[in-house]
Amino acid sequence: MSNNILGSNAVCQVAIIVRDIEKTSKAWAELLGVEVPQWRLTDPAAEAHTQYRGQGTEARAKLAFFDLGQVKLELIEPVGGPSTWQEFLDRHGEGLHHIAFFVKGMDGALARLEARGIPLIQRGDYKGGCYAYVDGMPKLGAILELLENY
Repeated sequence: MSNNILGSNAVCQVAIIVRDIEKTSKAWAELLGVEVPQWRLTDPAAEAHTQYRGQGTEARAKLAFFDLGQVKLELIEPVGGPSTWQEFLDRHGEGLHHIAFFVKGMDGALARLEARGIPLIQRGDYKGGCYAYVDGMPKLGAILELLENY
């Protein structure tokens, strides 16, 4: 087994919390010289099974993605309900929210991180996989997102 707690050291995504996904998507598209991506709304709580700080939440988000090669740039606009996205926006305003890594064995990765003082903030499902955000701010200076595709 690798000493890598996550099982991967390849960053697959960086994400920015925004107040207006359409406005910010246009600005990024202009900067990158690409088409403005269509944003999509995350699944409702009944499908996503979203848990924020151990409690169910109706939170959703508008998401837009830019393919930058190895890494995707994700824009996130929080919609309704308490979430890590809304908490970040309320505390810090717009800005870099997380760095994401693909993992295999989500529960094992979360347990290894928890044992090292990097606790779970939010988790949920999406079509074809699941995600989890962990609070790496005190130890790493960043929130991490773990993504597991089935």
